[in-house]
Formats: sequence, structure tokens, C-alpha cells
Amino acid sequence: MKRSLAALLAIAPFAANACATCGCSLSSDAATGYTNGPGWRVDLQYSYIDQSELRSGGHELSEPQVAAINNNGGAQEVEKDTTNRYTTLGVSYSPTADWTVNLQIPWVDRSHSTYSNATTSQLTPDTLSSASFSSLGDVRLIGTYQGLLDNNLLGLQVGVKLPTGDFGGQNVVTGQQVGRHPVYFSSGPNAAAGQTIDTSLDPGTGSTDIIVGAFYHQAISQDFDAFANIRYQVAALQALDQVNANFRPGNTLTASVGLRYEDSPDWTPQLQINYTHKSTDQGALADITDSAGDVVYLSPGASVNLTHGLNVYGFVQVPVFSDLIGYQLFPRWTANAGISYAF
Repeated sequence: MKRSLAALLAIAPFAANACATCGCSLSSDAATGYTNGPGWRVDLQYSYIDQSELRSGGHELSEPQVAAINNNGGAQEVEKDTTNRYTTLGVSYSPTADWTVNLQIPWVDRSHSTYSNATTSQLTPDTLSSASFSSLGDVRLIGTYQGLLDNNLLGLQVGVKLPTGDFGGQNVVTGQQVGRHPVYFSSGPNAAAGQTIDTSLDPGTGSTDIIVGAFYHQAISQDFDAFANIRYQVAALQALDQVNANFRPGNTLTASVGLRYEDSPDWTPQLQINYTHKSTDQGALADITDSAGDVVYLSPGASVNLTHGLNVYGFVQVPVFSDLIGYQLFPRWTANAGISYAF
């Protein structure tokens, strides 16, 4: 019932949430070109991440293989699928070439199903519990300074993630609801028992996070630009801090490197390599054994200049490496598309 590490990886890591693989790591700044002049920019981005493969470390596992742990008295959750659809509105304002403020507002559409702690003989439709929701996620506000170098090629970033998305769960001793409008199962045995989904699967984490990062981009030949960026996110305050009902999302480090081929003014093919490391979630409501890991994606894509200031872009992310702690749902691929208008 958790979001695994694989979904945390995609666009300018807006979704650095509680699971290891259910967000975005693709660099949208690089996808559309870094801002180096005053003005406004509005972005609308869609990310699709279907986590349908159970994985531990770097190996795929079948549902019966994971359920076999419970045959011997274990208490391992056997997840079926988590499908994430993120639609993110970004608004940036640069009063000068040196300064930019960016607001990111995500809308999270997620469906999830699990067999809970089923044994191999219990992997049947009547033991499958499901939930789905569509709701506002956690908003991010990020400031960027690019005045250290005359050509604005180096940027430093500081920001905050706010607990605007619904979050919560149930006290593990009393069963009492905590947080703000947590999501409940809508079908299956868990719905009949009145259970909420895992806290890490909710639209928000309930935490206020500090974000720091940096990026650098430069032409390396007449036709090629290269870029690199890094970002670190850590929870500074958490609303879920009660005994037997506390939750703190794990810290997340994301990094990307890539090339843009800029021979044509009309379209720009590019290739990114995206890396995410996520530490373990903490607290009574955390899935401590199944929420950490490392993932690397290879991300080919392109941006197209439709008219002055208006660009569209699309990328496919293919996982090339994973080292997941415990047993997590993992995507075989992810897709990202967006439109950006600068004025």
C-alpha cells in the first residue's frame, strides 16, 4: 500500500514524496531550456507512471514469490499495482536575468491495489483491495539565483515544499484517524474493515520540506549544449508527530546530466540521465522496510518550438538501474509531456 522509489523520479523532482519510485526526476528546465532573461514562463506538464512490477534490489519478482514470505509466518505486503498521473502547473517570474521565483502546483491522480499480507493461496480477486483519488498535491516554491557568473550559466536554488495535499492515516494502536482527509480503500477487504491506504500514498506527506539545489549548463560545441543539476529535499517539520501516528518522509537526492542538440531552431532532441536516491521513511505510519533505494533512468526526448516563446516537449524514461530496499512496485517505463510559454 505504499508508493515505491521508482515513481519518485521525473520532472525537476516535483514529486519527491514518501515513496521511492512514484514521482518525477526528469529535468523540465533542461527540457525547455534554462531561463536566462527577465520575464514570465508558464508550464503545464503531465507525467504517467504505472508501477506494475514487483522488485527487490535490481530483480523482478512475481506476486507468488513475495506472498511465499507470508506462507512461513511473515508479514509482507503483496502489492498489485499503483498508477500515478501527475499534472503540474508551473509559473515562473524573473524580474532580472539573475533571479527567478518558481511556483509548482501538482494535481495527483492515483489508483492503487494490494493483496495486503496474503499467502500464495490467497492471491485471488476477493482478497484484492483498491483505492483511487484525484486531488491537489504538495505545492513547491523555489527561488533561483544565477548571478555568480556573467553569462548566468550557474544557478543556485533554495525552496520549500508546503503540506497543501491531504495526508494522514490511522493510529496504529487505537485506529483513530489522524491528519487531514486521508484516503480510504473503496473496495475489497480493506474497505470493509474501514482502512486507510498507506500514508505515503496520500496526495501529500504532511511535511514542510526544505529544498536546495544547483545547476550548470554550457555549450560544448557549435551544436551541443550540456547540463547538470542536483537537488536535495529534506523534511523540516511534520504535522504527523503524535505517538503511534507519526510519519516523516525520507530525504531525497536527485541529479541529472544530459545533452541538447541545437542544430535546428525548430526542434531540439535531447538525452538525459536521471538519478534518485531516497532514504527510508520514518515513524509508526511509515513502511520502513519498503521505502528506500536508488534508481537511474535513461530519458530520450525532444522539444519543439511552435512559435516565439511557445514550446512543447515529450520524454520517455526507461529504468537502467535499481537498488530497491525491501519489496516495491516499479515502473517498466514512464512518460512525460508538457507545454511551456515564455513571455
